[in-house]
Amino acid sequence: MTSITATDRQFELPDHAWLGVELRHLAALEAVARTGSFGRAALELGYTQSAVSQQIAALERIVGEKLVERPGGPRAVSMTEAGELLLRHAEAIVNRLDAARADMASLRAGETGTLRVATYQSISARVLPTVMRRFIGTWPKIAIELSEPSNDERLYQGIENGSIDLGFASLPVPDGPFAYLELLSDPHVLLVSSDSPLAARDDASLADLDDVALIGSNLCSSARVVENSLEERGTSLEYAFRSDDNTTLQGLVAARFGVALMPLLAIQPGDERVKVLQLDPPVPDRRLAVVWHRDRHRSPAARAFVEIAQTVSADVEQELVLG
Repeated sequence: MTSITATDRQFELPDHAWLGVELRHLAALEAVARTGSFGRAALELGYTQSAVSQQIAALERIVGEKLVERPGGPRAVSMTEAGELLLRHAEAIVNRLDAARADMASLRAGETGTLRVATYQSISARVLPTVMRRFIGTWPKIAIELSEPSNDERLYQGIENGSIDLGFASLPVPDGPFAYLELLSDPHVLLVSSDSPLAARDDASLADLDDVALIGSNLCSSARVVENSLEERGTSLEYAFRSDDNTTLQGLVAARFGVALMPLLAIQPGDERVKVLQLDPPVPDRRLAVVWHRDRHRSPAARAFVEIAQTVSADVEQELVLG
């Protein structure tokens, strides 16, 4: 198997040598790095194992560096330092290729096809049903494919590689090829059990919670904004429990396990077992948005979905204020 030696690297390769790098070389590198195996990469790409090995060897010759450590046997292959460096570029290029393929499918579909939307629990319960009803009534030939990414990283990875067209998210968005439209501000409140001594009040301070267990959501972009704001005030929160399931948090509050710091939209209304208290002083609102890839083609259906989400969110935000 071909390898690049120190002697090989003594000679600087001409710039035009890089013109020999092909998409299949970079796709092979990305697949080998992700699967940890030439065999698994070959199955995924539809090549033979020897073909993948040859593509990696050709890429190593072109760039003049050893990219992959091949330990042999059952042990997983790994990237060299040069391989890790090139891999970052390869992943970006492969993602853009995937996005281009998704764009062409969207362009061909016109007013038919599939719109892939990523959502999460509170949006799914309070905003999405109305958006879906209005959208389907206007765009009956567009199929909506919903998903709930397990975390922010998977959401933005899906938007970048084209597997997600639109995603509901909390601001701020990370650095990357992302555009967004802010939909609404969702205030953070304190949820207590209806038979808690705190329930006799209309508001509470986090300073009142010294002897009370605090529960809340797992760290995400909006939670980091809140915790950073509190740290700037000299307040550090310690959670007894975290969960991304709003029903779980509300149930635990009702059972007097603790009190929950939650966005108001995440609380199921009409539950007499719990009471919502305003925070005084308040903490930053959770700012909700719909996000897409700024460089990708947005179909008329996708643009219409965003406009409907904006209108529905304005109504929901008004309800939150009046409620």
